[in-house]
Amino acid sequence: MPRGNGRGPVWWHGHFRGCGYRITSGREAILGVLTGADKHLSAEDIFLKVHRLNPAIGLTTVYRTLEILVSLGLVSKFDFGDGRARYELAQKSDFSSQHHHHLICTKCNRVIDYTEFVDDEKEFLRRAEKGLSAKYKFDIKDHLIQFYGLCDKCRNKK
Repeated sequence: MPRGNGRGPVWWHGHFRGCGYRITSGREAILGVLTGADKHLSAEDIFLKVHRLNPAIGLTTVYRTLEILVSLGLVSKFDFGDGRARYELAQKSDFSSQHHHHLICTKCNRVIDYTEFVDDEKEFLRRAEKGLSAKYKFDIKDHLIQFYGLCDKCRNKK
C-alpha cells in the first residue's frame, strides 16, 4: 500500500481523484488526523490538530473538506446529541470496513464503539430493510444504530 509524506496510508488517493477532487495538503492533513484518531473528533478537534501541522489551514477549510469527505463516503458524520457533529473514517483502507455501532452516555457524553452482536444486528436489519423497502418502495442506503443511557462510571455515581 502506498504511503504519503509520513502521514500514513494513502489508500483514499484513487477514490478522491476518481471523483474529480484534487489532493491538497489541507485535505491530506485532515485525512491524516482522522486516520490516526482513536476517538470521534469534532471539526474543531480536527482543526486544532491540523493547524499545528499547517497553520495556513483554516477552520472553514476543515468544514468544507469534511463535507466533501462525507459526501464521498470516506468519512462518517455522527450526531451524539450534544450539539457537535463528530467524524471518523468510514473505513481504514480499501479492504477494511469499520462497521460498528455506538453506546452514548447521556450524562458525560462518552461514546463507546462496539462490534459485539453486529453480525446479529446486520441480519435483523437486512430483513427489516428488505421489508421496509418493499412496503414503502424506499431504497435504503444506510442505517445508524445508537443506544443512549448511562455508562458504568456515571451509573455508579450517587
